Amino acid sequence: MIKVGIVGGTGYTGVELLRLLSQHPEVTLTAITSRSEAGMPVAEMFPSLRGHVSLKFVEPAQADLTQCDVVFFATPHGVAMAQSPGLLAAGVKVIDLAADFRLQDLAQFDKWYKIPHTAQDLLQEAVYGLPEMRREEIKRARIVGNPGCYATAVQLGFLPLVEAGAVDLDHLIADAASGVSGAGRKAEVGTLFSEASDNFKAYGVPGHRHLPEIKAGLAAAAGREVGLTFVPHLTPAIRGIHATLYARLTKDVDVQALFEKRFAGEPFVDVMPAGSTPDTRSVRAANTCRIAVHRPQGGDTVVVLSVIDNLVKGAAGQAVQNMNLMCGFDERLGLTHVPVLP
Repeated sequence: MIKVGIVGGTGYTGVELLRLLSQHPEVTLTAITSRSEAGMPVAEMFPSLRGHVSLKFVEPAQADLTQCDVVFFATPHGVAMAQSPGLLAAGVKVIDLAADFRLQDLAQFDKWYKIPHTAQDLLQEAVYGLPEMRREEIKRARIVGNPGCYATAVQLGFLPLVEAGAVDLDHLIADAASGVSGAGRKAEVGTLFSEASDNFKAYGVPGHRHLPEIKAGLAAAAGREVGLTFVPHLTPAIRGIHATLYARLTKDVDVQALFEKRFAGEPFVDVMPAGSTPDTRSVRAANTCRIAVHRPQGGDTVVVLSVIDNLVKGAAGQAVQNMNLMCGFDERLGLTHVPVLP
């Protein structure tokens, strides 16, 4: 058994971590921190966890996180970089669900997140936590930057084509839509029920924070820079990301066979039969990415459909998957939940 702490357990990714870790056979939850809710039983805020989590939220200063084996940060950007040095010095492994350790390029971090990076030495050590790309590195890592939700769906969808050098790498297009939980558990006009319901809109068209992360991952897979147009959308759903990806073939390949071979044996990537159209409800509450690949009219344009639950494979589930790898557990441990339907 390992001792696990969570910094910032009151948001959607925090409660999703609690749901998954409370059922993990090798985990003992020891601390969940929150400044605003210190002293409140976790199950009072989240009744779904009654009978599963008996802890109370505690002030960060009162939580001895150095006694943990692994600490998750489900916090705003900037928190993990401030607290990670002390935890790592105490031998604690760190998994950050924010962006502090996703981007190796400091200039890109400064550009997109507008805060100074205070742990630049750790940034160079941190491993980007997309297991389907970095599994062996994650196993050896002390600190992992968990990927963003859009970044997960888009990279997994493009990965086989990019690695095979089968498409025009200068003109990739990603058109993705997310449920409102991707905006976090906070009061904002744009995510009010009367604003988001019965509505569909694009946002972040000039640039989104996940863009440099996606480009960096695909560039690593391609061995060169890639050109990517990424447009996110808000859809009137609570959970889920649906990414529709477009690329032009530069050589004739059997794209279905390419995807099936690349993801063969991957426990959390499901390549669907030719002609399929995966939907977001087929992955709700599960750590699964479902992918379908098409060549409309047999032309040279490949269309990839990639769906995930933004709070699970796009956040908390992937973080637990990374924890399993870092701690030498079976990668699937605590993550074999069947998706919820309807």
